[in-house]
Amino acid sequence: MNNYKYIFSVIIPTYDRLDEIQELLESLKIQSLEKEKFEVLIVDDGSTDETEEYISKLLKENILNIRFFKQDHKGPGPARNLGMKNAHGEYFIFVDSDCIANESWLKTYEKVVSKEKVAGFGGPDKVLPNFSPLQKAIDYSMTSFITTGGMRGHSKKKISKYYPRSFNMGIRADVVEKIGGMNKLRHGQDIEFAHRMISTGGKVVKVLDAIVYHKRRSSIRKFFKQVFNWGVARINLFKIDKGMLELIHFFPLIGTLVTMLIIVLFCIFPNIFLPLIVAGFLLLFGMAIHGIFKYSDWRVLLYIPIIVPLQIFGYGIGFGFAFIKRVIFRKDEFTGFVKDYYK
Repeated sequence: MNNYKYIFSVIIPTYDRLDEIQELLESLKIQSLEKEKFEVLIVDDGSTDETEEYISKLLKENILNIRFFKQDHKGPGPARNLGMKNAHGEYFIFVDSDCIANESWLKTYEKVVSKEKVAGFGGPDKVLPNFSPLQKAIDYSMTSFITTGGMRGHSKKKISKYYPRSFNMGIRADVVEKIGGMNKLRHGQDIEFAHRMISTGGKVVKVLDAIVYHKRRSSIRKFFKQVFNWGVARINLFKIDKGMLELIHFFPLIGTLVTMLIIVLFCIFPNIFLPLIVAGFLLLFGMAIHGIFKYSDWRVLLYIPIIVPLQIFGYGIGFGFAFIKRVIFRKDEFTGFVKDYYK
């Protein structure tokens, strides 16, 4: 029988995100779960900022059970693997460095695992009132039922298989011993990892009250690169295991192609296709109005009509490009945007 030192090992990979990880660690200091029940493992993936110096000062405070590890820049998957290798918790919890944990985040998960020895779990991400209007618009697009909300843990309605994501997911330590660590995929490695976890037959639960607040991308350009790479990643996942591709994953590509066709036809037959163009704009305007009430911030009106179609089209284009390259022409795996991805 394994004797675990903690219930949870919170594993945080980070790369040049000093300001953000400071906020995350501050939120972990005020968790309602007793400090002796969890540890925090920070894995620096070759940062060039002052992350190491900051963590060194934090270690002297001895407020959290923090341990620090450093590796050359290899990506988030290997960083999380290094954390798991050195963790002492019964459950490993992954959270991105650009997140802030709700005060009851870990306590909520403790209630779940104390009732049932689940194989894994995951929770949603939201925004705080002081986040920028762009971040709120991205949150709206990411959590909307018609985009990806039903897949990412924001909806009680099941529109596809639920995979916990690495911004807020947990797995039992002995399950990792069975399935191994995360692979080296730059994008989608958390989905592939969750797929192996689910394939063990163990129970994986969606915990809607275990919330983290996710800053995500800070510019429209960065967001487009991200969603494009997600579309590419879905085909890479399909090439690993066909079970990771569902009909719903084709919808952004279909929506992109249909929209392009309507625009072309509108240019040729404006009177016939004008109602569809107007309907599309009204839909986006309606979502923007809904966003104003949801976030109590009128500024999202300027961003939601841009971000929602950008997510669909960016993902659809990346998915379509990867489908042609990898499925039709049977080329090797590729990543999408790599150079200056964070710029």
